[in-house]
Amino acid sequence: MTPASGTGAGTGTASGTGAGTASGTTPAPRAPRTPRAPRDASRRRPNRRGEGRLLRADILAAATELLDADGDERAVTLRAVARRAGISAPSIYPHYLDRPALVRDVVRQAFAALADDLRAAHGAAGGDPSRRLHAVCRAYLAFAHDHPERYRVMFGGAWHPVRDSAAPDPVDPDPATLHPADPDAAPSGGEATRLLADCLDDCVAAGCCASTDPAADAVALWLGLHGLAHQRAVSDAFAWPDDIVRRLASPLSHLV
Repeated sequence: MTPASGTGAGTGTASGTGAGTASGTTPAPRAPRTPRAPRDASRRRPNRRGEGRLLRADILAAATELLDADGDERAVTLRAVARRAGISAPSIYPHYLDRPALVRDVVRQAFAALADDLRAAHGAAGGDPSRRLHAVCRAYLAFAHDHPERYRVMFGGAWHPVRDSAAPDPVDPDPATLHPADPDAAPSGGEATRLLADCLDDCVAAGCCASTDPAADAVALWLGLHGLAHQRAVSDAFAWPDDIVRRLASPLSHLV
């Protein structure tokens, strides 16, 4: 009888213990979790803001800022642009496959900005054709003065398609990636010379210009402006005449 009673007591103890564990003891409540801030939120914000075309614009703006700050298109690397724009480097690849493609787009945008400035000066100069011509010339020189690093790369950077492809490039050992085979893929200053030619056409029609080939004279005028812009950049201490634009533009344009 004693063993049976002991077994029963043991069984009761086990049962009691099991019941106590399962239902008799209340677990301690868990401390509430503190919400975590998103990791690296500052880097993700530009990605959300700049989807699609906006992100491409952010990339292009960052590359232009780097070029203006450093003065050398070789500073415009994809990693540097990503840091400047606050995005990850892989985010650039859907928009630009490599650095030369990005630099070409920076240059293309610069040419478009130059053309916008020239058209604005043309429209604000009034009805006198010779005054419009001089206003466009001054706007050209002002752009070169205000954006010297951009202007230099526009007309002589490593991206340029006429650069000697046999010369080794210090950044990209494959010149083919810097010099597009299709000339239409490269930016150019054609819009500026076309606007100068239009100005000369207007001057001829008004009887204040003796040019017999406005298109060719527009190229000669552009070369003169480009040379003056370059010399102003490298010889800023030189005492340039106040009327240097008129002295340059009038004879090259055959104004009378």
